[in-house]
Amino acid sequence: MSLDRTATAPAPWRWQTLMAAPHRLAFFSAAVVMSAAALWWAHELVGRATGWFAPSAAVPNTFVHALVMSLGFMPLFFCGFLFTAGPKWLQMPEVTAPQVRGPVTALTVGWLAVLAGGHLHHLLAAAGALAATVGWSLLTWRFWALVRRSKVRDRVHAKVIAVASSLGAGWMLLGALGLGSMHLEWVRWAALAGLWLFIAPVYVTVAHRMIPFFTASALPVLDAWRPFWLLWSLLAALGLQGLWLVLDTLGWSTTPGVASVRVLTSALTGLGVLALAIRWGLVQSLKVRLLAMLHLGFVWLGVALCLDALAVVLHFAGQPAVVLLPLHALTMGFLGSVLIAMATRVSCGHGGRTLAADDLAWALFWVLQGAVLLRLVAVVWTEGAPWVLVAASVAWLAAVGGWSVRYGRWFGRPRLDGRPG
Repeated sequence: MSLDRTATAPAPWRWQTLMAAPHRLAFFSAAVVMSAAALWWAHELVGRATGWFAPSAAVPNTFVHALVMSLGFMPLFFCGFLFTAGPKWLQMPEVTAPQVRGPVTALTVGWLAVLAGGHLHHLLAAAGALAATVGWSLLTWRFWALVRRSKVRDRVHAKVIAVASSLGAGWMLLGALGLGSMHLEWVRWAALAGLWLFIAPVYVTVAHRMIPFFTASALPVLDAWRPFWLLWSLLAALGLQGLWLVLDTLGWSTTPGVASVRVLTSALTGLGVLALAIRWGLVQSLKVRLLAMLHLGFVWLGVALCLDALAVVLHFAGQPAVVLLPLHALTMGFLGSVLIAMATRVSCGHGGRTLAADDLAWALFWVLQGAVLLRLVAVVWTEGAPWVLVAASVAWLAAVGGWSVRYGRWFGRPRLDGRPG
């Protein structure tokens, strides 16, 4: 019996195993930054609601929160995905974990320094953001090298991601400069432009390539419908949000003409995304948990765009705070949900496990949905907002922290099927 128990016992967790594949190192590092940011923000909101503790702030915590939650951990997840799936898309040799270890370390240490610098000194935060900028720039350069050397005909998705990633390095640099000079408007710009013109474009590009493919593979009754005009339309919808950001900065977004165009375009694109979700098999996907997570996450993009239209209308009705509705539907709803779905899929598939969302993964996903809804309630229910915000942050921490603990244990252990990687 002892021999059987030894044979079936999980292998010990080892740091060296993180070097077996890029996704292991990058996902583990992303989970560290994501969990640290979630824990930090929950701590900040509890302190704000109770007054029990008020740590010193070298940088206003809302700006640190915006920058880390937008540009902090998600590029690390991108690294794990792009250097695992990217070489296959481009028919290039595999990228090894040691090849990306330096930039991943710079990103990880850099964003943790931003969190610490928010309390200790703004220059520490700036140095951390600058280190992250250098790390991401190096990863972007490596991905561009794969794209340039590839001979495959279809490199559209990879090129779009490479362009968006290059823009992302620019937004990170802007954030670092803003922290260093304490021009907090630059930090705000970096966070918002980084979301709409870097993070979200990478998401919709991957969604355009992978959601129809995954769905058709799991549900053969559906086709992998993904014409390129659809990709350009999705990117144009995100580009419009970037345009509104520019007009808002110039003070033109409150003019009736601009506001009317924004309401119309945001509503139409939002409804278009919801229609696309149905066309891609939203209803049929609900039978398969892992697929349902991906599709339901994509629905949040359509909801965010529709809420953007609603927020403009409500703003003119005297409720300016509602701008946070589309922002958190995008970040927590779309980006958070799709992140959990995709990272879970990659972790299972490249861990030698069944491609499925078990009870724990499914539960964590729904805790995250609860966090999104609580955050949206906090926007419209101002009287109870402080405690609803605390509840939302704790639910977010439970979802992403639980995911990090569960899957972080996998990244330091070998594949169950005994294969390399």
